[in-house]
Amino acid sequence: MMPLADVSPQHLRMRIEGRVATLTLDRPERKNPLTFESYAELARIFRAAATDGDIAAFVLTGAGGDFCSGGDVHDIIGRLIEMDTVGLMRFTAMTGEVVKAMRACPQPVIAAVDGVAAGAGAILAMASDIRLATPRARVAFLFNRVGLAGCDMGACAILPRIIGQGRASELLYTGRSMTAEEGLAWGFFSRVVAPEELAGQAASLAAEIASGPTFAHAMTKRMLAMEWAMSIEQAVEAEAVAQALCMTTQDFRRAHAAFVAKQRPVFQGN
Repeated sequence: MMPLADVSPQHLRMRIEGRVATLTLDRPERKNPLTFESYAELARIFRAAATDGDIAAFVLTGAGGDFCSGGDVHDIIGRLIEMDTVGLMRFTAMTGEVVKAMRACPQPVIAAVDGVAAGAGAILAMASDIRLATPRARVAFLFNRVGLAGCDMGACAILPRIIGQGRASELLYTGRSMTAEEGLAWGFFSRVVAPEELAGQAASLAAEIASGPTFAHAMTKRMLAMEWAMSIEQAVEAEAVAQALCMTTQDFRRAHAAFVAKQRPVFQGN
């Protein structure tokens, strides 16, 4: 796959600064809805990131004071009504591919959520590794409002692990919005900041992560995912292997040398 620096998305904005890639959904006049094309581009970008050693972290956000209002009612919902079962299965597989690509890419993904994050927009925030919000953020898994199940794009697997089974059940059954205050108290958001500080804090956190040991961060992300389905004994064994692999990296040696010299380590991602 080509490096992300050579990718030119047509249906969202991508900016690369240092080792951080910022993806911005950019249809603010309609609260940044997703289209067939933007779904596909997001999946391609995160799949390409798996082999791009120059990118160490992502920020995912929306333009104009909103994160993402979900699938475009005209571009997507209207067309789904006309599809047969085969077409619908292809569509749901394609939307799920975005979540799988986000979870499979080794780079941590930080969602910077302002305003509306609804439907598939709520899923994008959920599938990220870390979520920051503003006080006006509203997250709604509103699939039931359009006659669909809450089990969309991994919601029934991931959301309970973030906020708990009961709270996830309430949101998925009712489709109501989770406020920023609730999201912070429930552990969905790591922090809530003023709207004018959101972009800067997300970028700062991403840069901090990107300056760390890239291979080790990728291993942490992998273990966080794999250990969902492990017993404690299996998890301890898996982490022993993972940590031993990290001890073979040059970054581990650099950290030791810096400690001995009473300096701050400079990691190089190998």
